[in-house]
Amino acid sequence: MIARSRQRRGWLVALAIAVIVGSTASVAAACTRILWNDNSVAVLASRSMDWWGSSQPKLHVVPRGVRKSGAMFGTQTVVSGNPARWTSRYGSVVVGNYDAAVSDGMNEKGLAAHGLWLYAQDYGPRDMSRQGLQVGMYVQYVLDNAATVDQAIALLPRIQPVQVVMDGHTIRLSLSVEDRSGDSAVIEYLNGVPVIHHGRQYRVTTNTVLDDALALLAPYDFSNATRNLTIPGNTNSRDRFVRASFYSAFLSKVTPRSRLEAQAALMSVARNVSDPIGAPGDEVGETDETDFRTVADLTHGVYLFELSRGLATLRTDLRRLDFRRGTGVRTVNPNNPRLQGDITRLYRAGGAPAPGVVGG
Repeated sequence: MIARSRQRRGWLVALAIAVIVGSTASVAAACTRILWNDNSVAVLASRSMDWWGSSQPKLHVVPRGVRKSGAMFGTQTVVSGNPARWTSRYGSVVVGNYDAAVSDGMNEKGLAAHGLWLYAQDYGPRDMSRQGLQVGMYVQYVLDNAATVDQAIALLPRIQPVQVVMDGHTIRLSLSVEDRSGDSAVIEYLNGVPVIHHGRQYRVTTNTVLDDALALLAPYDFSNATRNLTIPGNTNSRDRFVRASFYSAFLSKVTPRSRLEAQAALMSVARNVSDPIGAPGDEVGETDETDFRTVADLTHGVYLFELSRGLATLRTDLRRLDFRRGTGVRTVNPNNPRLQGDITRLYRAGGAPAPGVVGG
């Protein structure tokens, strides 16, 4: 294992989500995560989920005491030997995709987790001495079991991610986590070795290996920049990393007057680095659009969600949710055009199945 910043030892895992519907000639997917942890109002994190169409997102409230398994990806058995099994310790609000994976979310303790595409990701050969977890459940696993970044790091040695292959495509993503204190970690597996960047300074993640992405910033000085500074403007991973870092540097100079203003400020940057509808992918004729964006206010327990093909920002207040054991998983389908604003009381049982749930 290679650790950056605090030189931590121990196994760390990366996360992936995936499903490919139908046949695609090439894979195009991208994401951007931004952490704003140096303002006086709130610690906030945003993510944009870029995909080749809809990832079929659902919002789930997952209470404490729900039994989970890391064996299945939808109806497909991914881990047949020594699969991970656990019971949620903390309640969470998550984004489920294709009823098979969890790509994003935050828990009641103020920990958020995000899965981002990373082509270089390599989890290594299966180690049967460790519990296998299909990669689409890593966000949920972390949110169920950890309250801080340190705890997320500490609980992972027993688990090995097992990648999902669909239609001949292997899906590879990194894991970004941050907590209410402003701590941050970005976890990548490179050539089977976990590489960990751990510290408050790791605020931006895209789809480029983080060391390579950080090197892109060397030619720039954002400390006294103006709008006359030319920065990359396309939607590829490297351009988005530089652009997100540029605007994040200026967020650090902003003094929001309220939590709402802080949330809106970060969302404005998330929108700036999103892929517009119809944006091109890596190949001619291919599109790579932002499907949705989220902002997690870790200080105040608020989770914001907006679809790119909708005009509403949906707000969930985790402090008003009932996460007690036995309350059951509840769901909101964000594709409902009537939804607007606060949806905290609109979660209902009996909706789409929450990924990985086997009981409780």
